[in-house]
Amino acid sequence: MTTTVQLEDTLESMRDNQMMNDESADWVNDFQTLFEKKVAVYKSGVQKVEAMFSQEEQDFLRSIGATPQEIFDFVEDWADDGVPDPETVLALTKIRRDYFLNVQQGKFPETLKSEEDFPSRSASLASLDWFPRILEKARAKLRGEMPSDLMYSCGGDRRFLNKVKISPVEFLETVREAGENDDHIIKFVTDRFQQ
Repeated sequence: MTTTVQLEDTLESMRDNQMMNDESADWVNDFQTLFEKKVAVYKSGVQKVEAMFSQEEQDFLRSIGATPQEIFDFVEDWADDGVPDPETVLALTKIRRDYFLNVQQGKFPETLKSEEDFPSRSASLASLDWFPRILEKARAKLRGEMPSDLMYSCGGDRRFLNKVKISPVEFLETVREAGENDDHIIKFVTDRFQQ
């Protein structure tokens, strides 16, 4: 027999899941506004992550599976180098948010990786330098395990992705779809590279 309390708990859980899976424009608009604002703040001379985000902004980022450091890195690269563009940052954040809410059930991992956990910059896979490194960085990005001194879609990642004719968004989506199936990712990258 279902009690009123159990029914209320079930309804509350269903509402929470609906909110977690909601792809409404609200968070997207909030994110785009935040990103634009932080680019302006960065250009005005505030160039330290610790000084850039209010507690409310940090809470918002946390609610979508993001961290101030990763968004700061994107702001910095966009302001200084003109890449990745805000649309790419949003698309990458959508992938991470979806993974965070639907796979991780809105919970951050207990530990982050350290830089030593990643393959060296000179490591190669399928005769492509940097491939093992970006593969592990993409997995860390998805899982929210990226250390603060690394970023997914940094200059080295972008050089690799340009070489193999794949966008950072396509690569992250492919890694998400493949899970731990390296063969699928290798085939995708080498096929695209050989085109």
